[in-house]
Amino acid sequence: MSTDLSEARPDDRSETAAAAIELVGVAKEFVSQKDSVAAVDHIDLTIHEGEFFSMLGPSGCGKTTTLRMIAGFEEPTSGKVLLYGTDVTTTPPNRRDVNMVFQNYALFPHMTVAQNIAFGLERKGVGKSDVRKRVAESLELVELTGRERRRPKELSGGQQQRVALARALVNHPRALLLDEPLGALDLKLRQNMQIELKRIQREVGITFVYVTHDQSEALTMSDRLVVMRDGKIEQLGTPRELYEQPATRFVAGFIGTSNILHGIVESVGAAGAVMRTSEAESVVIPLRSTASSGQTIAATVRPEKMTMSLSRPADGCALRATVSEVVYLGTSTNFTVTTLLGELVVYQLNAGEDLIAPVRGDEVWVGWAQQNAYQLFDAEPSEEASDDDD
Repeated sequence: MSTDLSEARPDDRSETAAAAIELVGVAKEFVSQKDSVAAVDHIDLTIHEGEFFSMLGPSGCGKTTTLRMIAGFEEPTSGKVLLYGTDVTTTPPNRRDVNMVFQNYALFPHMTVAQNIAFGLERKGVGKSDVRKRVAESLELVELTGRERRRPKELSGGQQQRVALARALVNHPRALLLDEPLGALDLKLRQNMQIELKRIQREVGITFVYVTHDQSEALTMSDRLVVMRDGKIEQLGTPRELYEQPATRFVAGFIGTSNILHGIVESVGAAGAVMRTSEAESVVIPLRSTASSGQTIAATVRPEKMTMSLSRPADGCALRATVSEVVYLGTSTNFTVTTLLGELVVYQLNAGEDLIAPVRGDEVWVGWAQQNAYQLFDAEPSEEASDDDD
């Protein structure tokens, strides 16, 4: 595909080293007659030019409110919003060089695909020949060439989503903001569109800021992402960093499935903290911070990094376990086991010759390499995330 919308707009990236988007001490409170609610609590955030950046978190964490402040639909109670180094905190949405794609697409049902895409250009007074050229480029980019005369009701959900993308991109924004745009699609179409969105972002080369509560979407598409909770940033990093090295119990539990090992330190040695589970069993947790005997610590081990065997493994950490649940998923089998450290989940790929096939009630050993246990900063259990709206 030869179309590249980034060639059709001025490229200022070589002229400035400023970040694409910066939030400096941004807070947002919603005030009612009785009280006030802090939707976003004084966050600092830098989003780089040309990256696919996701804001991930449960409903009510403040991610959509943050996106709306970047777009200009909400004004911060305090703090600053900067686009390419320019303070736009009080600038109205139509004067910010960003576009937003919503979950419901907001297409005009009485207009054709081409008319929907051209709408913003025509309102700006762009010439007819330039409109036709840019509409054609956008249709090619989202692979809808030949459907320009159709109306939204004649398109599938995925095609309507592509029209909404084309309509946003045709204006050549410097950043595109997407608020759960795949939420209305079925699972398979969502998965296909995740790949398509990343392809489109790579081709146009502009900054995408994507809001979702779906951790698989964020891991699939993002260059970097932030996990939010109660209006604050819980952790920021690459998908691999957040999955492999979660900072807190909340991040470990929210991104994928995680086994939390929680106990009291018996001793500390060169390899880490020793947590004894019984007279015959103990596990070693590599430390990221200082610890001492008697202290409570917590660590996480991902289910795919655990193994099961009928006898105690020769190396690494191991716990006796009783199988309490078996779920066959085709390519893998998920086991829930009960140990002296509580219930753990083990993923076993259904391939290889050394696999065991325990059933409920069987006694097994669960093991893992010491380096696959990652200490969490907060040792105490966290409260469940709110189900309120953003």
